[in-house]
Amino acid sequence: MSEILLREFDQGILTLTLNRPEMRNPVSDPAMIEALCAAIEEADADIANRVVIITGAGSAFSSGGDIASMKVGGGLNDPLPPVTRRNYRNGIQRLPRLFESIEVPVIAAVNGPAIGAGCDLACMCDVRIASEKARFAESFVKMGIVPGDGGAWLLPRVVGWSKASELAFTGDMLDAAEALSCGLVSKVVPHDQLMTEARALAARIAANPPYAVRMTKRLIRESRLSSLSAILEASAAAQALCHTTNDHAEAVDAFLEKRPARFTGQ
Repeated sequence: MSEILLREFDQGILTLTLNRPEMRNPVSDPAMIEALCAAIEEADADIANRVVIITGAGSAFSSGGDIASMKVGGGLNDPLPPVTRRNYRNGIQRLPRLFESIEVPVIAAVNGPAIGAGCDLACMCDVRIASEKARFAESFVKMGIVPGDGGAWLLPRVVGWSKASELAFTGDMLDAAEALSCGLVSKVVPHDQLMTEARALAARIAANPPYAVRMTKRLIRESRLSSLSAILEASAAAQALCHTTNDHAEAVDAFLEKRPARFTGQ
């Protein structure tokens, strides 16, 4: 069997490719969850990883769940509801908890359909860019279920409450242009340029001092749940740390000396 998650590291950018193209990269697959969690945890732990890109092999970003395994006794669905609840908590729900806790920036390069949990995986990322072939659907109601992976929390924070409710209640499919218009993605590019654009964006992020980037991400994430006063306090603490770094001193020196800065993550 081919490796379920491909990893490629180049100049501070870690690209993770969901690699079950024959199944359209179902993210609910326990093996995929395990591989993705391990890779993300490792990336967050090492400051050498400046940015992570997540994409899919083949024609799909991720089909979300494996519908063939959704009958009782298959996949996460156990004949005993308490076991199903535990399966969700110990399985697919590990992803949104992890993505919410990490500080390394993550870009979703959506190369094709991102359906159900696949759409929610894209929403877990900090930035989403899409190929013209991308499609999105919060399609759980079409299967008679709810977003069990945190989509009811994630999607409103990306597209707003009204649009999130429309998408979740109808299960309607959005094409790439519609996803751009509602803010689900920040950019749509020709399909054959997707990874080039994703890496160019990642390189612009990776060019900055990594600790400052990571702390900025933490402040943005915390701002969704915190008061202005709490964020101001957290910002002051983060700023105090940033002021002590070699990268901050290098940035000031480079500006005054009119030369490119050389950041080392120190």
